[in-house]
Amino acid sequence: MSFSPTPDPVPGDAASCDAVETVIIPRAHDIGGMEVARVLPSLEGQMIGPFIFFDRMGPVRFTAHQAQDVRPHPHIGLATVTYLFEGSMIHRDSLGSQRVIEPGAVNLMTAGRGIVHSERHDLTVKERGGALFGIQSWIALPKANEEDAPAFLHAGSEELPLVVDGGVTARVVLGEAYGASSPVKLASPATYAEILLAAGAWVPVDPTHEDRALFTLEGEVEVDGTIFPPGQMLVLRRGVATSARAVTPARLMLVGGAPLEGPRYIWWNFVSSDLDRLESAKQAWRDGRFDLIPSDHDEFIPLPEDGRGRPRPQMPRA
Repeated sequence: MSFSPTPDPVPGDAASCDAVETVIIPRAHDIGGMEVARVLPSLEGQMIGPFIFFDRMGPVRFTAHQAQDVRPHPHIGLATVTYLFEGSMIHRDSLGSQRVIEPGAVNLMTAGRGIVHSERHDLTVKERGGALFGIQSWIALPKANEEDAPAFLHAGSEELPLVVDGGVTARVVLGEAYGASSPVKLASPATYAEILLAAGAWVPVDPTHEDRALFTLEGEVEVDGTIFPPGQMLVLRRGVATSARAVTPARLMLVGGAPLEGPRYIWWNFVSSDLDRLESAKQAWRDGRFDLIPSDHDEFIPLPEDGRGRPRPQMPRA
């Protein structure tokens, strides 16, 4: 993951053939009593296929009156993917969608030309406390789809294929993996799967996509002779087949896909291939021209000050 082209493996040079090209260490932030670890974008790696944003939420156990909602806010040019391992969240959006997302299910919200959504906790969690652990990622849309109509899709845990083989259990959240296909369709080729490994079990990671990575959520895993602790994104070298073996019981996320056709810019919650489009989205939120959430529009997250940061290009892997 760099701005420079990655050299091809050199026969006889072991280092050039290592399966793990880059290790990304997330940056942790405390948000309302919950640790959020930002994996993508980072200086070490900006995009993996179309995945342009990747946050680990928790794990956390809220005390009474500690859990905080995410108030209504806008998105353009991307699809958000919310996947939980523990706890629940209530999704509402400006299309009128309202769903409780629970462990093993997936919410795919395609912003396209613009959508507003909120993510809130159940009143019981707010009053008594509760757990939350999950991943929220963003998938940047191809240029041809950046201005598509917004859409929302929810697939329950029973709808997502489960592949079980010995000590390996893989749930295919998006795309295809291990001979199974998710019912959740994407605008560009990608794979997203949760993998549980018993101690000593191993799972192959074939070069089915140009870009692939493993995020270590729990336990220690060995890849290409090196043991990795939890909380790291292992970006795999293109075209190299490898495997992950669990040193201890482990949980991984497999992330992969085809690189997009060019850079994408991020500013706040907006993603676009066009800087002018980011400016128009900012102005639309200032002016109140985004559609509102029918049952949740009494409060909102204001646009950050423009001086907070300039859009930076997020580059596909060279």
